[in-house]
Amino acid sequence: MQMAVIWGQIKAPLIVPLLKLAVVVCLIMSVMLFIERVYMGIVIALVKLFGRKPDKRFKWEAIKDDVELGNSAYPMVLVQIPMYNEREVYQLSIGAACGLSWPSDRIVIQVLDDSTDPTIKDMVELECQRWASKGINIKYEIRDNRNGYKAGALKEGMKHSYVKHCDYVVIFDADFQPEPDFLWRTIPFLVHNPELALVQARWKFVNADECLMTRMQEMSLDYHFTVEQEVGSSTYSFFGFNGTAGVWRISALNEAGGWKDRTTVEDMDLAVRASLKGWKFLYLGSLKVKNELPSTLKAYRYQQHRWSCGPANLFRKMVMEIIKNKKVSTWKKVHVIYSFFVVRKLVAHIVTFIFYCIVLPATVLVPEVEVPKWGAVYIPSIITILNAVGTPRSFHLLVFWILFENVMSLHRTKATFIGLLEAGRVNEWIVTEKLGDAHKSKAAAKAPRKPRFRFGERLHVLELSVGAYLFFCGCYDVVFGKNHYFIYLFAQAIAFFIMGFGYVGTIVPNS
Repeated sequence: MQMAVIWGQIKAPLIVPLLKLAVVVCLIMSVMLFIERVYMGIVIALVKLFGRKPDKRFKWEAIKDDVELGNSAYPMVLVQIPMYNEREVYQLSIGAACGLSWPSDRIVIQVLDDSTDPTIKDMVELECQRWASKGINIKYEIRDNRNGYKAGALKEGMKHSYVKHCDYVVIFDADFQPEPDFLWRTIPFLVHNPELALVQARWKFVNADECLMTRMQEMSLDYHFTVEQEVGSSTYSFFGFNGTAGVWRISALNEAGGWKDRTTVEDMDLAVRASLKGWKFLYLGSLKVKNELPSTLKAYRYQQHRWSCGPANLFRKMVMEIIKNKKVSTWKKVHVIYSFFVVRKLVAHIVTFIFYCIVLPATVLVPEVEVPKWGAVYIPSIITILNAVGTPRSFHLLVFWILFENVMSLHRTKATFIGLLEAGRVNEWIVTEKLGDAHKSKAAAKAPRKPRFRFGERLHVLELSVGAYLFFCGCYDVVFGKNHYFIYLFAQAIAFFIMGFGYVGTIVPNS
């Protein structure tokens, strides 16, 4: 009774005005996101219908043999493979890199091993020696520290004397497996177009069907590659470098200032700086490189923290530098600041969680505040359908994808604010765990046993708290509400509970 009295006293003068303001702000952010999605949808439709293919927009000719010059007619290529304790996948990535088709005296494979496990270090070194014995020009490089993490390793790798003779650098993360013709399809673009700094390939997921969580990831990332990267490449010749499966012109990389470890998105940092120098980028959606999606919830959460915190922190550090830049057009600066950073990296995460998981449910408890149907139903429905175009085969999983993304938006929103405010975990870098086929072979070899339940690893209090809040709002709506929000609220609450208890993704038994 006392709580009811207190609620009645503060509701009209405090709660209602604040909630109305929150609704207005969230609706504005929803419209921003809606306009961005529709714009990209229109552009990608025009690109698919009338757009010129990459080899029409930029000159592409196969590099011809020269009898006099011999192999010197081919540019020198450096292939960097940064890795850290990659027990399960190191053989795949090294083998794929060594299998790249290119004149053997015009390519250097550089394995940058930051492993702290001496056993894994020995295994990686032996693998490099095995390929070296076959005549492959492969270098095994280690450091005595992990300063700068991946950016630090790549930067250190560029300091070796043999790199000075290289024209281009290709980067593959430890789980990436390029096809043998990768260089033949990318290098000619850089050779014949001196204004190009980067050629980025698309990712192809080898374990997308492993579990429902990997299918959800595939839907999100396919939209990123099919729409966001393609639109950026076609309109502004700018997009965020994905950190792997890309070829850089070394002179452009150096002119942009090289690798910097000031954020956890060193790839995006380099791309923005190179773009501000006037360099252009090309995205090749037809060129796909196989890789692995994180299949455990723990690994996925760490990855998403890095991918959400890093861009927000980079925006904080670079926004004034972008505004003051005089080398690129005003429209390109608007695209980078508003479209690339504000809408996609900040608003998209914040509005998804604050509006659909906090504010909208709160209007059930405060019926004086109403959300217009266009904001609560139509806009999110259209945005969702536009997001689904990247993966038509998963259209039937759209409802699960919405619920999954809403839960992950809590984690991403928290990481975004950490990045904007430069809070404690702003530079946290935890390498995404790759399982390869190891857990499958182990599972086949051993009798199944019940995984040990560890509360610290499997229980996520924030997700459970939001789930309880949504469940309460759903119960209240059943009794007192008129909008039938409880259907959504109960479904979303269940999703928060499932992920809060860690029952998502592949569960790897503890040895």
